[in-house]
Amino acid sequence: MKKNLFSKQMPVSLLIGILLIPCIALADDSIGMVTGSETGTYFRFGQEIAATAKKAGLDIIVKNSEGSIANIKRLTSKENAAIAMVQSDVLGFLGRSDSPETKRIAQKLRLIFPFYNEEVHLFARKEITRFEDLRSKRVVIGTEGSGNWLTSQNLQTLMGVKEIQFVDSLKPDEAVTGVLMGEVDAMIYVAGKPVKLFSNLDKLKSDPKYARMLQTVHFVPMSDTKMLQEYVSSEIGAGDYGWFDQTIPTIAVKAVLISYDFSNSGDTYRLMRCRQLAQLGQVIRENIGDLKQNGHPKWKEVNLEENVGLWKADSCSRTRSETGRPENKKALSDDLLRIIRQK
Repeated sequence: MKKNLFSKQMPVSLLIGILLIPCIALADDSIGMVTGSETGTYFRFGQEIAATAKKAGLDIIVKNSEGSIANIKRLTSKENAAIAMVQSDVLGFLGRSDSPETKRIAQKLRLIFPFYNEEVHLFARKEITRFEDLRSKRVVIGTEGSGNWLTSQNLQTLMGVKEIQFVDSLKPDEAVTGVLMGEVDAMIYVAGKPVKLFSNLDKLKSDPKYARMLQTVHFVPMSDTKMLQEYVSSEIGAGDYGWFDQTIPTIAVKAVLISYDFSNSGDTYRLMRCRQLAQLGQVIRENIGDLKQNGHPKWKEVNLEENVGLWKADSCSRTRSETGRPENKKALSDDLLRIIRQK
């Protein structure tokens, strides 16, 4: 068990690799896209985006990853990783670092598209009725650098609750069992509802021994205005989990597609990336109906024009791909002349 893992200074292990800007000497014109685990929704979304991008002649290489922090490190490194899927709260987390370089990187990240909500489940003993009640309690979070870990650290800072005893040694199923048994006080778990981990608790209602345990736990409401500065509003109710007969407000992390800011620069690499993002933005908009109908069910939740908290919209992906941004016209003109002059 660990007490507060969070400090204003990010762990060195997470900062390594974040201090570089994207490599400008990259020769490969494919687009590396870092997502999540190969069994997760991020990776599936990446595959479907790559298939759609082929219609615009774009070659996207979908790569698995360990989570949002790892994706930021890769996005700003020498790797071919021009775009990434991350949790939306990663921006606020990086922006609160004591490192000027990390803050600078945070300022250079841009939102291409918002995707779907991942609800924050604060599963706890019933004596915990609000986030502030976690003070001095044993709360299970994910492993260091994971999405659950990131959101837990972020919420702790936003709410100013300093004395939480974070536990990172239990797997999610072990954490649920620990809360039911009273061995830990709560767990924070971020995932799009309904989550099988919690849906399976409905099976306990038929056994009086376990049914009594269910009466001692619940989902804690979360709707504080401080939280809503960086998260979106959602809810958890009986329609999501049969054993839970209430409807309570909660917050949700938005899964987002992001890139480094490739605008306002005249070098060849960034010009290429900006044109590619313009093509990608256009082809996804043109095919969003097909993605909602035939893609992963979470596509049905997507509103491509939604604003997301602190995020600035990427300008390249909002430019029509025929011309790119205004600064690209000379490059396009040069390309045309080169083609026309060929013998």
